[in-house]
Amino acid sequence: MFTGIDEVDWASMGHAYGSADDVPGLLRGLASADPAERESALDGIYAAVHHQGDVYDSTLACIPFLLELVASPEVQDRGAVVELLTSIGGIDLDGDELDPEDEEFEDAANYAMAAAAVAAGADVFLGLLDDPDAGVRLAAPCALAMLHGDPAQVLVLLRDRLAGEPDTEVRLALVEAVGRIALRHESLRAEAVVWLTTLLAPDRSPGLRLAALTQLARCAPGRLPDDIASTATALLRATDGPGLPSSGDGGGSGPGAAPWADDLLRTLHSALGDRVDDRIALLTGQLTSADASQRTDAVWMCHGLIRAWRGAYDEVVRLVGAQLGDPDPLLRGAAASLLESLFGLALPAADALATRMGATDDHRALVALARLGDARALPALAEALEQPDLPRDAAFAVPYLGTRAAPLAPVLRRRLGEVALDEQLFDRAAPLLSALAGARATEALPEVLRVLRGAPARGGEWVTESALRALTAFGPAAAAAAPELRALLRSPSSSVVAAAARALWAVTGDGATVLPALRELLAADGPDERRSAAAALGAVGPAAVDAAPALRGLLTSPERWLRMDAAVALWRVTGGAGESLPVLRTAWEENRYGRVEIAECLAEMGPAAAPAVPLLRAELSRPRRHNVLDGGSGSHDIEQDERLLSLCRAALASQTD
Repeated sequence: MFTGIDEVDWASMGHAYGSADDVPGLLRGLASADPAERESALDGIYAAVHHQGDVYDSTLACIPFLLELVASPEVQDRGAVVELLTSIGGIDLDGDELDPEDEEFEDAANYAMAAAAVAAGADVFLGLLDDPDAGVRLAAPCALAMLHGDPAQVLVLLRDRLAGEPDTEVRLALVEAVGRIALRHESLRAEAVVWLTTLLAPDRSPGLRLAALTQLARCAPGRLPDDIASTATALLRATDGPGLPSSGDGGGSGPGAAPWADDLLRTLHSALGDRVDDRIALLTGQLTSADASQRTDAVWMCHGLIRAWRGAYDEVVRLVGAQLGDPDPLLRGAAASLLESLFGLALPAADALATRMGATDDHRALVALARLGDARALPALAEALEQPDLPRDAAFAVPYLGTRAAPLAPVLRRRLGEVALDEQLFDRAAPLLSALAGARATEALPEVLRVLRGAPARGGEWVTESALRALTAFGPAAAAAAPELRALLRSPSSSVVAAAARALWAVTGDGATVLPALRELLAADGPDERRSAAAALGAVGPAAVDAAPALRGLLTSPERWLRMDAAVALWRVTGGAGESLPVLRTAWEENRYGRVEIAECLAEMGPAAAPAVPLLRAELSRPRRHNVLDGGSGSHDIEQDERLLSLCRAALASQTD
């Protein structure tokens, strides 16, 4: 074993952490008789040689030795090595990624060479389907489906192996591998689908039938039963208990079903995609399971579904709320975390959240209830705001209560008055200023002015703007702040000037002072300055009509956000939709992240927005949220999308008012 390993010039190669001269030791560690050494070596390879899926020259040099390890029966934990090779060689590339002109061509070329090198040795995986080691047999099907050059041969071998395979998880891996082949090779899809359909027979074990349903959802959704949700739920319930029924398919009883069943359900949910009603029905079944671990997993699946897709979630949310009273702390925590992220969609769980407030100090449940604007959150919020380490998210939830948060004003004022006027001022004061603004707690004017006057030179802009937003919310009650506001119109920060102008207008209505400052800002060179000025002019409204010519000039700006802001502001200062509406309709199509603000403007326009009705109806018909990002999400994404839907409905309703 490892013939020629010392002849490779490892020192000339690299990996994620520099020279690859440590790689021979890692490879030898994979063959160690010591389990701890094998684990450490595997971790080291993933961390450096295959860091976050990357392929380096040292990764390519490892492939022959990894294949040699897989082919050596005396080596333990070979299943992990098979998985490593599958990861290294299993990256699919399209033609565009292999363009020599592309800056990432070298990386793509490494992936392509890795795929070719592993595929060239993939025959070694053929002999692993009946290996004595169940871990090896578990890893082999996926490796064959993804890496072997003769998928037709692999398909036959996978199907034939099922009858003689005694291990439940390996049997499910065989079914998954057939589904992979169906997805990757259209010429074999029909044959694979026919075989998967045979596994739905009533004499097959529930786990196998659930696995087949999952793969059909991925590669042949048209072959799914109409009652997919109830069918999958029934099969899931049948897998509960100490073992699996094994009639008719040669499989023995396995260990508890929940771990692999949860994996199957995640895959099934993903495969069902935009079939939101089916996924809701499936989650309803999962959330009423007797198994707390299945309900916990269902709650986390709800996160993924609701974050990405629109739907009628009332019953699902009510069932999630019911989990708040479960004795399992993991389940309670998952439920509270989900409800906290839902904002207004958490309404069906309001009573459950309020009950939770009476039994515990669950912080996430408190934030969820406050975000509903539910006054039952007030006592717990008051206690939370007294904590020495101020809970920022609780303070930021106060504005959702509006003027119902008035009882919190004393503690908010005191906490703001105690904040040190140092470089940490923004972090400490911003949540309190937001809460006071939302509660319209005008009696806090002295404390707000103290912060405004004491903002530090470093980082002071952010806290100044937070204080200005509070003064804007206070309106004429903040008249004593007018001298400071006029002085801030001379600030070198454009964002501070715009915020001060908005505040001064709200407090005094002094257009003679506000408008010249905003017109000057509107003529600045930077798009950010002009955007700030346009938004402030829109807030002033018809009194800023003299700025209309300058706003019209920005409707053709190369900056798409600036064009949109100028169009919104022009409508608000002139009351005429003719010039703004074409720009807003174009902005709707080219910048989905601006749709909330555009929809708000369209709702204000009323019947004048009639040409935009098709856009509004199309948005309401889309099942996917407008702001979904692959691989990430924001904490307010659901709230923003639900606001968009509400504004679209309001804009449509205004057409007939």
